[in-house]
Amino acid sequence: MKSIFVSGSPRESVGKKDAKALRVKGLVPCVLYGGDEQIHFFANEKDFKPLLFTPETHTVELEISGKKYNAILQDVQYHAINDRLLHVDFLHVDESKPLVIAIPVTVSGIAPGVREGGKLIIKVRKMKIRALLSQLPDNINVDISKLEIGQSVKVEQLQALHPDLALLDAPNVAVVSVTATRASRQAAQDEGKK
Repeated sequence: MKSIFVSGSPRESVGKKDAKALRVKGLVPCVLYGGDEQIHFFANEKDFKPLLFTPETHTVELEISGKKYNAILQDVQYHAINDRLLHVDFLHVDESKPLVIAIPVTVSGIAPGVREGGKLIIKVRKMKIRALLSQLPDNINVDISKLEIGQSVKVEQLQALHPDLALLDAPNVAVVSVTATRASRQAAQDEGKK
């Protein structure tokens, strides 16, 4: 899994007035949880662009006062009116313990059902998994090259393909499916009348 570097500086005082002053300067108040103690720091708002505005999931390498931490993005708060970044929470990651994270789903191949007029529907865009930091994949790939109209790929089928990961979504949930369209149903009816 890809990692993004974010450099931060410790916050001297924690409070609304201090946070507002930081935001005026283009800085974002942040907190790192999950370690021995909570670390309050701030970082440049521009540093968060490659982390937040992407469909991919990344780990974060934080550097605060010269000390480095492995983390994942836990929570983000935006302003209700202007969508500016208000606050970011990070969770410290211990490399020896599994973590729970949402991984994007990608699709590969061309479904025969789509060629016959069906519609491909991706029902799950991100799947929750539990794995060690070293085992985290960039994405969960779903091969659709054998899907006919009315068929789907479920979580339990993906679990069989990825035995080293614990997929936390319900096993009977359809991740990707090919459904019949009005045109494909009409073509099937016309074929049946011949």
